[in-house]
This record gives sequence, structure tokens and C-alpha cells, in this order.
Amino acid sequence: MTTYQRDSLPLYAWLCIWLLGMAGIIQSACATGVDGVAQQYFPQATHIGEFEGEPLAAPVYRDEVLLGYLMRTSDIAPIPAYSGEPITLLVGLDLEGQITGLKITEHSEPILVVGISDQDLEHYVEQYRGVTVDKKVKLGGAERDGYVTIDGISGATITAMVMNATVMKSVQKVAATRGIPRQSADTGTVADIGQADASTSPPPAWWLGESSEPFWVSVWRDRVWEVTVLLVALVMLSLILLFQDWLTRRPALLKRVRTAFLLFTLFFIGWYTLAQLSIIHVLTFINAILHQFSWQSFLVDPLIFILWGYVALTLLLWGRGVYCGWLCPFGALQELLHQLAQRLKIPEYKFPDVVHERLTAIKYIIFVALFGLSLQSIGYAARAAEVEPFKTAIVMHFDRSGIFLLYALGLLLIAVFNRKFFCKYLCPLGAALAIPAPLRIFDWLRRRKECGRPCQICARQCEVQAIRPTGEINPNECHYCLDCQLTYWDDHQCPPLSEKRIRREKSQKALDRIKAAGMATNPPEK
Repeated sequence: MTTYQRDSLPLYAWLCIWLLGMAGIIQSACATGVDGVAQQYFPQATHIGEFEGEPLAAPVYRDEVLLGYLMRTSDIAPIPAYSGEPITLLVGLDLEGQITGLKITEHSEPILVVGISDQDLEHYVEQYRGVTVDKKVKLGGAERDGYVTIDGISGATITAMVMNATVMKSVQKVAATRGIPRQSADTGTVADIGQADASTSPPPAWWLGESSEPFWVSVWRDRVWEVTVLLVALVMLSLILLFQDWLTRRPALLKRVRTAFLLFTLFFIGWYTLAQLSIIHVLTFINAILHQFSWQSFLVDPLIFILWGYVALTLLLWGRGVYCGWLCPFGALQELLHQLAQRLKIPEYKFPDVVHERLTAIKYIIFVALFGLSLQSIGYAARAAEVEPFKTAIVMHFDRSGIFLLYALGLLLIAVFNRKFFCKYLCPLGAALAIPAPLRIFDWLRRRKECGRPCQICARQCEVQAIRPTGEINPNECHYCLDCQLTYWDDHQCPPLSEKRIRREKSQKALDRIKAAGMATNPPEK
């Protein structure tokens, strides 16, 4: 016992020293972090004041001369982003109304945790340096008078829009209340802003004020044509589902319609608008309900919001399969690759039913694990949610390297031989949507009493293996591709219909023979 204490005492001593040292470093960093940033934004600065006033801002001085202000955007314009929490940026503003620097200091955005490089973020924030408060900043697109156009963040468009709005609103509020820039009534020159009485200065024309519309309203206005196209497509899909019996009796037409819609889903919903739903959206929604729910954080991306609204509706009416089979861009990519493989006569492999049933449990395990992680930190869950290849294949257009790219390409390669492998066995979003699937109101996928007893044609033809050997369709696994409904109405494939067709054809042949015999016995009179 004595030996253990003597030998281990130095370890404890060193551990205590290390902890005390780390505490000092952390305390020093917290105390001087803003000072360090102030030196970057204002190289001549000697000290900064306290964050004070309305709105909160810290004056930056060179000795006694005011150089500008530092502000935290979450104190001034806390616009919720995807996570439901605002993104905090430390911004510098000089007395001429120019932004001198910008830095992200705190956020809970999953998209910024993984998939977005530090270089991309640095390039984005660096573009604000030199932008004046009287300008409007827009992300991408053609140049417009009165606007400053900057590059967005590839794969994080909405997050970049949120940051843009919170930065510009923050600097405009600080500038308006501190008289930046203040014109002299006599000479028209910039007055001593450090001595200006902002309370007597009327807000300039570019000041948005507290009565300005919510951020999400401007986003919806800017993307009105994309919203319109998506709404038209969803109406068309609803008509397809409502009149599925009419379509499934016309196999060639249904196949063309389905292929065209999958192409629309992949190219427009996926690669163009980046409206790929993710398990992170589900976890963020649950996290918002458990903490502080606000619709505003979900309205910032109109296409994602509309898609989730439609998914919620179709979950109640038809189950999980409408989204997984028609509206998921990555699912559409797998489906189109599988169709191409069939045209090229590439052999298909399906797992035995027992193996398939065990493998379908994996996606539920993944979902539960991600949900548990999200309760601790949405950032942890975002990292683990890379099990979804959506970001690599859809949001970032395969513009990634290393394991992420190999993983996405590997899943697509497997999908060539096994239809929608990822969707069936690994997709946590599919698992989340499958949980309420049995609560659907309608069951419009037709079955016959002979299905499964003894007929197994639909079960063998279902490439996602959503039909049980007993004939029932498993709503947790069905992707609503309507292939089984094509068989249901096909009197050459469906045995009950085939028997009726054969009897009908035999009866018709017998009737034709009788008519022919009658014609021979009693020829018509001339």
C-alpha cells in the first residue's frame, strides 16, 4: 500500500499541474480571445471596451481614439438556422461603415461540422471584409446594382444565407445606433463619430429596423420559382397516387411516367436545389420539440419545409414508400442505375428471405444510435450521420475525397446488383419514416385471396423484398414502386386473372367453332 502511494504520487502531482496549466490556458484564451480578434480586425488597436449599449457592441480604441466596434451577431440578430440555434459571428465594423473582419465563434449547425472544409468557411467570411453597411449582399447569381455578390458555401446554401442575414442586420443596427457614418450638416463630411449622439440621428434609408420582415420570408420570395416547380411536381405525384389503378393497367405509360419523375427527383430536387432530406432533419426536429420549438428555423429552407410537409401527409395516407420510392434523390439515383443494369442484362442478386429480414433490422439500430447521440449533441449525431451518403452524392455532387467518396460509390455499385441496397438495410431516415408507417389511413395496394396462398409471383418479383411469403405487403419496407400492381392487373402474369383469361379465350374459341359449324350447315342464301 505504501509503495503504491509513493510510486503514484508523482503521477497525481503531474496530473494536477497539467490540469491547472490547462485551466490557466483556457482562462487566458477566454479572456484574450476577443482582444486577439480585435488585433486582427483593427491592427492599430491598443484596447477594447466592454460590450454595452443597445444593441450590444464593444468599442475598439487606439489609445483614446475610437477605431470602430466589435459585435456578436447572436446578441443583435439571432436568426435561427437549421439547428434551431443562431450562428454566432464576431464582426468588426470601422467608423466608415466597412466590415473589417468576420469569424464564426459558435454554432450548432450539422452541415458546418462535416462536409464543409475550413478553407471553404474562410473563403466565405473573408468576402465580407470591406463590405459597407449601406450595401445589400446576395449569394451568387448575376450582378445587380446596389448589391454586393459573394460566393456561397457549396452544400450549405441556406446556412450561408442565414449567416449573411445575421451579419448584415447586425452591422446595420450597430451602425444606425452609433451614427456610422454620420454626415456633418454644414460641410457634408464625416463627423467625429466617437462623439456623435446617435439618439438624435435619424436612421439612414438602408436601415431595416425592427419592423423588417422575417428572414424566411425573403428566402421564400427569392426561391419562388423553385417552390412553384416543386409544388406542381407534388400535385402531379398526388394525381399519380390517386389514379394508380388507371396507370397500373397501362404498364408502358406508368414506366415512362415513373422514370421521368425519378429523373426530376434526382436532377431538380437533388442536384439542383439540394433538397435531399436527411435523418439530421428528423433529429433536429425532435431536439427542437424537446427544447425550444420555433417554426422559423424550419422555414429557412422552403423546399425542405414543403417536402417534409408532403412526407408527413403521405405518411398518414400511404405510408413510408411515397418518399422513399419517388422523392428521395439518392434513392432515385440507385433506382435509375438499377434500371440501366437491367437493360444491360447485368445479373441481379437477392438475399434469401431469412437473411433479408435480419438485415432490415440494421437501419433501425443505426437510427436508435443516432437518436441517442443527438440527445447528447446534434454535432455528434451529424458526424455519425455520414452513414448516409446523401451529402457526398447529392449535396456535394461527389466533390469529396477519401472514405466518404469511396463509401458513396461503393453503395451505388452494390445497388447495381441489389436494388436499393442502402435503402433496404442501412438508411436511418427510412427507419424513422417506417416507424409510423403502420398508422397509414389507406391501403390502396390491391391484393387477391390467392396472393401467397399459393401464388408467390409478386413476392418473387418484388426487388425490394417487401412482400412476405404469406402474400401481405410489409408497409415498413414497401417503396410504393407499384410493380406488384402491374402484376395484379396483368392477365398474363397473375394466375387468377390468367385462368379467367384462358377460360374466356376457350369459350370464345368454342363459340367461334359453333358459329363456323352453323355457317357450314346453313350457308347464307344468295
